[in-house]
Amino acid sequence: MGILYDDVVILRQSEKEGDPSVITVNCPDKTGLGCDLCRLILFFGLSIVRVDVSTDGKWCYIVFWVIGKPNTRWSLLKKRMMGVCPSCSSASGIYFYRSELQPPKPPDVFLLKFCCRDRRGLLHDVTVVLCDLELTIKRVKVSTTPDGRVMDLFFITDTRELMHTKKRQDDTHDHLKDVLGDAMISCEIEMVGPEITACSQGPSFLPPAITDDKFKLDVDEHQSGSLTSNSVSITMDNALSPAHTLVQIVCKDHKGLLYDIMRTLKDYNIQISYGRFTTKENRNCELDLFIMQADGKKIVDPSKQKALLLRIRMELLCPIRVALVSRGPDTELLVANPVELSGKGRPLVFHDITLALKMLNTGIFSAEIGRHMIGDREWEVYRVLLDEGEGLFVPRNQIEEAVWKMLMGWE
Repeated sequence: MGILYDDVVILRQSEKEGDPSVITVNCPDKTGLGCDLCRLILFFGLSIVRVDVSTDGKWCYIVFWVIGKPNTRWSLLKKRMMGVCPSCSSASGIYFYRSELQPPKPPDVFLLKFCCRDRRGLLHDVTVVLCDLELTIKRVKVSTTPDGRVMDLFFITDTRELMHTKKRQDDTHDHLKDVLGDAMISCEIEMVGPEITACSQGPSFLPPAITDDKFKLDVDEHQSGSLTSNSVSITMDNALSPAHTLVQIVCKDHKGLLYDIMRTLKDYNIQISYGRFTTKENRNCELDLFIMQADGKKIVDPSKQKALLLRIRMELLCPIRVALVSRGPDTELLVANPVELSGKGRPLVFHDITLALKMLNTGIFSAEIGRHMIGDREWEVYRVLLDEGEGLFVPRNQIEEAVWKMLMGWE
């Protein structure tokens, strides 16, 4: 089966403001393709309002209806989506399926180190620049000195794989200079080895607020919590299809909802043969998925059914954990989200955290991003020490709720 390379991803932008744009993906199939595509759509700040998925296990056809923004970089989105589709080999301009024989090489990690004078919203403005440049933040350490200077250490990877070049480094420097202006004192970029990245993770211990019940996968406890989504209905049926297990989900929509579901299925090595997602009024949504295991069989084992249902339910009720705790006389914001088995974290989390704090006029004294094993899963943990020395006092519950709503797309 062949297809022109440019037809792997087709974008049709909406002609009327408020109407969805349509993205069509037609390519060889692979387990986790839906997760990878949804992650990209989430990274580009788009909202998915409808999806149709169909595959025979070898070739996949997906249609996304998305609501974009005026500054959406559609051509770059298309390029990145084509990049996650399974590789093809060419013959006279026609591209055919070629199996992935080797896992991709881990991206090089660079240390972006800069010093500047502190101001409200500084960290968010820097994060926006890095996101616009397609630089992925792997680790971060931010500290403020007594004289009002900020030392930022960002461990980043470059989606464009050009950070080793002087031109790319100069471009990054110039973009930061445009945003920070005279506040920027120095800026350096260098490649670092894995041993440096590992040492940057800081202490291995975590405060009890991360490892207590608030961050455990206990559905019953989260269902009655304040920082959770509304009730979720999930049913699993093996009678409707002779070859597939049907999973039906009804829940409240949130930012990255499809990514959370697809990530879970990818981690469980579950294949989707057919699926349909639609959003309704009042942010409600419905999802029908015909799925099967990697061996091509239904999910009939009761223990496997229960494990999958509980995990999906937990990801929908509370995909991100948010808590405010005391750290001596200060207040620390903790945010945690699960990492894919592939090692990828949820996109734009740090962006949304810093944006919410900027909107509350709440300063950041220090910040760290690290990865930790909590239970049987790896989590990306964000620790932000708040600067409450100046400005209006914001109640803890207001900060916690504002960050949660920003991450869930309910701001």
